[in-house]
Amino acid sequence: MVLFTGLGGIAGVIVRFYMGKRIVARGTKWYPLGTGFINISGSLLLGILFSLYTQGLVAPWLWLLLGPGFCGAYTTFSTFGYEIVQLIDQKRLGDAVVYMLFSVIFGVMFA
Repeated sequence: MVLFTGLGGIAGVIVRFYMGKRIVARGTKWYPLGTGFINISGSLLLGILFSLYTQGLVAPWLWLLLGPGFCGAYTTFSTFGYEIVQLIDQKRLGDAVVYMLFSVIFGVMFA
């Protein structure tokens, strides 16, 4: 169990790192957009996987690899919180509130 979750976690961290870099490299001026996209797409994938798993369509080892492993490492609550604090420190309270609401609402909706 731990092996599958760990392997999925390694893959999730690597994909998150490169996805974040690609989004920033495309000229996004509002940098939290990368983390927002990653968290929302991860919520969508996790919701789909969980639904398939509870219906018995995904094997338990694959669920551990992709659900808590990959999606758990791909999404990142700590970066989300850090970026909100940075926006507030930069006196961008409106951006912080929009980012927070956008991430939470769409994350839950897509899950």
